[in-house]
Amino acid sequence: MHTTSIKASSLLSVILFILLIVSKSFASPQTSEKGIPHRIAAEYIHDIIESNRTIYSQFIVERLGEAVGLQATENWETSNTLMLPAQFLSLSSKISNKRGTGMHYRLLSLWPINKENSPKPGFEKKGLESVGNKPEKPHFGFEERGGHWYFRAVYPDKAVTKACVNCHNQHPKSPKSDFKLGDVMGGIVITLPLGTEKKEFLPPEVVADYVHSILESDRTVYAKHIVNRLQKNNVISATENWWEENTLLLPAQFLLNASDLIRNHQSQLDFRLISLWPINKHNGAANEFERSGLESVAHHPLRPYIGRLTLGEKKYFQAIYPDLAVTPACVSCHNAHPNSPKHDFKLFDVMGGIVVTLPTQ
Repeated sequence: MHTTSIKASSLLSVILFILLIVSKSFASPQTSEKGIPHRIAAEYIHDIIESNRTIYSQFIVERLGEAVGLQATENWETSNTLMLPAQFLSLSSKISNKRGTGMHYRLLSLWPINKENSPKPGFEKKGLESVGNKPEKPHFGFEERGGHWYFRAVYPDKAVTKACVNCHNQHPKSPKSDFKLGDVMGGIVITLPLGTEKKEFLPPEVVADYVHSILESDRTVYAKHIVNRLQKNNVISATENWWEENTLLLPAQFLLNASDLIRNHQSQLDFRLISLWPINKHNGAANEFERSGLESVAHHPLRPYIGRLTLGEKKYFQAIYPDLAVTPACVSCHNAHPNSPKHDFKLFDVMGGIVVTLPTQ
């Protein structure tokens, strides 16, 4: 990997942008489509979690540990180090779970260092045991609580870096000390609310909100607790040429690389970062829908801009969410970059939009 972004876009994305049938309503449109199956929605959510965790684990933790000796430690807040990949996921899940979408996810283990990460008897414990024995097969089920139904899924959580293995094997509170790289250390448990009935499909607007919630939560953790903290303490900076300079990725680059990873895995889910003032012209508005959406979220950042299309026998839903300047690094990069069409961004300005595209039934 020697480029800032793995690929500009996929062929599917280009086709979708060209053929998009626009709905300029901010309200949820009336539709006869069934929506997205809850199991597929869980797959999308897990894909996002795993893609962001892969970027953090490989491009941040492993690369900088080897290149400049910047370690990931349990006590990252007081030691000016990186947080462990599991801590990144746990902190992001806490932020996402508070956003009010109804979707929840968290990291649990049969051998937790923190007892709060132990599974509850029943579905959670059975799910962790199941993915531990057969990590290629997620564990699914339904739960009813107080007259409301929930779809739940458990995906294996593997030891993705040496830092994960060393932390658990050497920690005095770890119940298990013989983990190896690639071992299943626990599970990611995803919970989706279905309402008072055991519904099979979820509205695409809801699933898009789930995807955006995770993207924003992960980027909040990365921007605030990694980039801002380490730059402020003069440990390491975030730069555009992060690979060559052995630095941190800019927050926008973190998202772009995760979206490229999703496409490389041939997921039907697609998301990308666009702007009315892109440094890279590939990230500009591709059509009238995207341009209108960017203008809309710039003036109404609390509401996504939505559209639909029919391509052959397939139907797609698309939502554009505002992309904010979340760190001083975002502002300084765009304002000082010679290829930037705009040089007066301020912190928390809307700099562009995050486009989420989902196939629907």
